[in-house]
Amino acid sequence: MIDMINTYDHEDAELLVPAAERAVPVLAELIGRARSSDVPVIYANDNFGLWRSHHGELVDTALSRPRAGLVEPICPADDSLFVVKTRHSNFYDTPMAYLLWQLGAGTVVLTGQVTEQCVLYSALDAHIRHLHVTVPRDAVASIHPHLEAAALEMMERNMDARIVQAEEVDFRGTRWPVSEGTPHEPGGRS
Repeated sequence: MIDMINTYDHEDAELLVPAAERAVPVLAELIGRARSSDVPVIYANDNFGLWRSHHGELVDTALSRPRAGLVEPICPADDSLFVVKTRHSNFYDTPMAYLLWQLGAGTVVLTGQVTEQCVLYSALDAHIRHLHVTVPRDAVASIHPHLEAAALEMMERNMDARIVQAEEVDFRGTRWPVSEGTPHEPGGRS
Protein backbone atom coordinates (compact mmCIF):
# COMPACT_ATOMS: atom_id res chain seq x y z
CA MET A 1 0.00 0.00 0.00
CA ILE A 2 1.52 3.25 -1.19
CA ASP A 3 1.41 6.55 0.73
CA MET A 4 -1.94 6.01 2.45
CA ILE A 5 -0.53 7.02 5.84
CA ASN A 6 -1.06 10.65 5.01
CA THR A 7 -1.73 13.94 6.78
CA TYR A 8 -3.57 15.43 3.78
CA ASP A 9 -2.17 18.87 4.54
CA HIS A 10 -0.11 19.14 1.35
CA GLU A 11 -0.55 20.83 -2.01
CA ASP A 12 -3.32 19.15 -4.06
CA ALA A 13 -4.71 17.39 -0.97
CA GLU A 14 -8.21 18.73 -1.56
CA LEU A 15 -8.14 17.24 -5.06
CA LEU A 16 -6.90 13.91 -3.68
CA VAL A 17 -9.27 13.54 -0.71
CA PRO A 18 -12.43 12.57 -2.68
CA ALA A 19 -10.56 9.77 -4.46
CA ALA A 20 -9.01 8.63 -1.17
CA GLU A 21 -12.45 8.58 0.46
CA ARG A 22 -13.66 6.21 -2.30
CA ALA A 23 -10.56 3.99 -2.09
CA VAL A 24 -10.23 3.59 1.71
CA PRO A 25 -13.18 1.19 2.23
CA VAL A 26 -11.97 -0.92 -0.71
CA LEU A 27 -8.44 -0.92 0.70
CA ALA A 28 -9.64 -1.93 4.16
CA GLU A 29 -11.49 -4.91 2.68
CA LEU A 30 -8.54 -5.88 0.47
CA ILE A 31 -6.10 -5.67 3.38
CA GLY A 32 -8.40 -7.86 5.47
CA ARG A 33 -8.53 -10.51 2.74
CA ALA A 34 -4.76 -10.45 2.28
CA ARG A 35 -4.14 -10.82 6.00
CA SER A 36 -6.65 -13.66 6.35
CA SER A 37 -4.82 -15.44 3.51
CA ASP A 38 -1.41 -14.87 5.14
CA VAL A 39 -0.28 -12.65 2.27
CA PRO A 40 2.10 -9.97 3.55
CA VAL A 41 0.82 -6.41 3.44
CA ILE A 42 3.65 -3.95 2.94
CA TYR A 43 3.13 -0.28 3.63
CA ALA A 44 5.43 1.98 1.60
CA ASN A 45 5.12 5.55 2.69
CA ASP A 46 6.73 8.93 2.23
CA ASN A 47 8.49 10.27 5.29
CA PHE A 48 6.96 13.78 4.88
CA GLY A 49 10.52 15.17 4.92
CA LEU A 50 10.93 14.10 8.57
CA TRP A 51 14.32 12.47 8.20
CA ARG A 52 14.45 11.17 11.77
CA SER A 53 10.96 9.68 11.59
CA HIS A 54 9.98 6.03 11.74
CA HIS A 55 6.75 4.34 10.75
CA GLY A 56 5.15 4.68 14.19
CA GLU A 57 5.74 8.40 14.17
CA LEU A 58 4.31 8.70 10.66
CA VAL A 59 1.17 6.83 11.70
CA ASP A 60 0.79 8.88 14.90
CA THR A 61 1.20 12.12 12.95
CA ALA A 62 -1.41 11.12 10.36
CA LEU A 63 -3.84 10.00 13.09
CA SER A 64 -3.50 13.34 14.87
CA ARG A 65 -4.64 15.38 11.85
CA PRO A 66 -8.16 16.30 10.72
CA ARG A 67 -8.25 13.56 8.02
CA ALA A 68 -7.48 10.72 10.46
CA GLY A 69 -10.66 9.00 9.28
CA LEU A 70 -8.87 8.20 6.03
CA VAL A 71 -6.05 6.49 7.93
CA GLU A 72 -7.77 4.65 10.78
CA PRO A 73 -9.48 1.92 8.69
CA ILE A 74 -6.22 0.99 6.98
CA CYS A 75 -3.69 1.43 9.78
CA PRO A 76 -0.81 -1.02 9.85
CA ALA A 77 -1.18 -3.90 12.27
CA ASP A 78 1.63 -4.47 14.78
CA ASP A 79 3.11 -7.15 12.53
CA SER A 80 2.77 -5.17 9.27
CA LEU A 81 5.81 -4.59 7.12
CA PHE A 82 6.67 -0.93 6.58
CA VAL A 83 9.14 0.70 4.19
CA VAL A 84 9.79 4.41 4.51
CA LYS A 85 10.45 5.99 1.13
CA THR A 86 11.67 9.40 0.12
CA ARG A 87 10.69 9.64 -3.54
CA HIS A 88 7.91 8.48 -5.83
CA SER A 89 8.81 4.82 -6.31
CA ASN A 90 8.59 2.21 -3.56
CA PHE A 91 11.90 0.88 -4.85
CA TYR A 92 14.01 4.03 -5.11
CA ASP A 93 16.64 3.97 -2.34
CA THR A 94 14.57 1.59 -0.20
CA PRO A 95 14.98 -2.06 0.80
CA MET A 96 11.75 -2.99 -1.06
CA ALA A 97 13.39 -5.18 -3.73
CA TYR A 98 15.35 -7.10 -1.11
CA LEU A 99 12.26 -7.49 1.10
CA LEU A 100 10.21 -8.87 -1.79
CA TRP A 101 13.07 -11.21 -2.73
CA GLN A 102 13.26 -12.46 0.88
CA LEU A 103 9.51 -13.09 0.87
CA GLY A 104 9.79 -14.98 -2.41
CA ALA A 105 7.29 -12.63 -4.03
CA GLY A 106 6.73 -12.94 -7.75
CA THR A 107 3.62 -10.77 -7.81
CA VAL A 108 2.83 -7.42 -6.23
CA VAL A 109 -0.60 -5.87 -5.85
CA LEU A 110 -0.09 -2.11 -5.90
CA THR A 111 -2.66 0.04 -4.13
CA GLY A 112 -2.72 3.54 -2.67
CA GLN A 113 -2.04 7.01 -3.91
CA VAL A 114 -1.26 8.81 -6.17
CA THR A 115 -2.05 6.62 -9.21
CA GLU A 116 -0.48 8.95 -11.76
CA GLN A 117 2.67 9.35 -9.71
CA CYS A 118 3.80 6.92 -7.01
CA VAL A 119 1.70 3.95 -8.14
CA LEU A 120 2.82 4.38 -11.76
CA TYR A 121 6.51 4.71 -10.91
CA SER A 122 6.37 1.80 -8.47
CA ALA A 123 4.69 -0.34 -11.15
CA LEU A 124 7.48 0.45 -13.59
CA ASP A 125 10.16 -0.39 -11.03
CA ALA A 126 8.38 -3.65 -10.14
CA HIS A 127 8.08 -4.55 -13.83
CA ILE A 128 11.78 -3.99 -14.56
CA ARG A 129 12.53 -6.27 -11.60
CA HIS A 130 10.54 -9.03 -13.30
CA LEU A 131 7.68 -8.92 -10.82
CA HIS A 132 4.12 -9.47 -11.97
CA VAL A 133 2.05 -6.36 -11.24
CA THR A 134 -1.65 -6.18 -10.39
CA VAL A 135 -3.37 -2.85 -9.77
CA PRO A 136 -6.95 -2.81 -8.49
CA ARG A 137 -8.40 0.33 -10.11
CA ASP A 138 -10.81 0.88 -7.22
CA ALA A 139 -8.03 0.64 -4.61
CA VAL A 140 -5.99 3.56 -5.93
CA ALA A 141 -6.58 7.30 -5.61
CA SER A 142 -5.60 10.11 -7.94
CA ILE A 143 -5.36 13.86 -7.99
CA HIS A 144 -6.29 14.10 -11.67
CA PRO A 145 -8.74 11.44 -12.95
CA HIS A 146 -7.70 11.87 -16.60
CA LEU A 147 -4.06 11.22 -15.65
CA GLU A 148 -5.12 8.22 -13.59
CA ALA A 149 -6.81 6.72 -16.65
CA ALA A 150 -3.66 7.30 -18.69
CA ALA A 151 -1.44 5.85 -15.94
CA LEU A 152 -3.57 2.70 -15.66
CA GLU A 153 -3.46 2.28 -19.44
CA MET A 154 0.32 2.73 -19.45
CA MET A 155 0.73 0.15 -16.68
CA GLU A 156 -1.42 -2.32 -18.61
CA ARG A 157 0.15 -1.74 -22.04
CA ASN A 158 3.78 -1.05 -21.18
CA MET A 159 4.28 -3.05 -17.98
CA ASP A 160 1.93 -5.99 -18.57
CA ALA A 161 0.09 -5.04 -15.36
CA ARG A 162 -3.25 -6.66 -14.64
CA ILE A 163 -5.73 -3.82 -14.06
CA VAL A 164 -8.69 -5.27 -12.16
CA GLN A 165 -11.34 -4.50 -9.57
CA ALA A 166 -10.24 -5.26 -5.99
CA GLU A 167 -12.82 -8.05 -5.72
CA GLU A 168 -10.98 -9.87 -8.54
CA VAL A 169 -7.76 -10.12 -6.51
CA ASP A 170 -7.73 -13.66 -5.14
CA PHE A 171 -5.24 -14.29 -2.34
CA ARG A 172 -6.59 -17.70 -1.28
CA GLY A 173 -4.13 -20.51 -1.64
CA THR A 174 -1.64 -18.27 -3.41
CA ARG A 175 1.96 -18.04 -2.26
CA TRP A 176 2.70 -15.37 -4.84
CA PRO A 177 5.95 -17.17 -5.67
CA VAL A 178 8.72 -16.05 -7.96
CA SER A 179 8.35 -17.62 -11.40
CA GLU A 180 10.79 -20.42 -12.12
CA GLY A 181 14.00 -18.90 -13.39
CA THR A 182 12.96 -15.29 -12.84
CA PRO A 183 16.15 -13.38 -12.01
CA HIS A 184 15.26 -10.46 -9.79
CA GLU A 185 17.52 -10.93 -6.81
CA PRO A 186 18.62 -7.47 -5.67
CA GLY A 187 22.03 -6.50 -6.93
CA GLY A 188 22.09 -9.67 -8.94
CA ARG A 189 21.10 -11.02 -12.27
CA SER A 190 18.59 -9.29 -14.51
